Amino acid sequence: MPANANSRISVWQGDITRLDVDAIVNAANSSLRGGGGVDGAIHRAAGPGLLAECITLRGCPTGQARLTGGYNLPARHVIHSVGPVYGGGGHGEDRELRSCYTESLKLASKHGLKSIAFPCISTGIYGYPKEEACHIAVAAVCDWLGKHATPESVIFCCFEAEDARLYRARLAHLQKE
Repeated sequence: MPANANSRISVWQGDITRLDVDAIVNAANSSLRGGGGVDGAIHRAAGPGLLAECITLRGCPTGQARLTGGYNLPARHVIHSVGPVYGGGGHGEDRELRSCYTESLKLASKHGLKSIAFPCISTGIYGYPKEEACHIAVAAVCDWLGKHATPESVIFCCFEAEDARLYRARLAHLQKE
């Protein structure tokens, strides 16, 4: 792990809609109109303004990201990123998942956002294996932070204890390398 990435990454277990950061990332579906899991939770907490703005964006392809306001959330922005549906791993899912993190970080940097929180993208109903997704997420974020000054702070926000444990273990392992 690049030395400057270590101090800029943290893991937090809880509800991403409660974080006071510049941006939270929404594990969105391609319509950007809300859904289940973290996507539904973010839309409910943000209020109807979020959906209204999302409709104007006309969707988002897998592996890409779009920025909106945060509306009723403590976060000032929401970055919507569409993760891949896991189909066994032989269909470019790893590349698409990595792109979710990279494209979200690009948007954050482009808009001068200093803090960003990621959920576990694609590990819910999209079926991505949690440990593999964790490795991809951490690698993508570490690679980005090793080359860029912004964002200054990245939080892996894990709703479930199992996910938080995976992220903490992965980061601890990389610190030893």
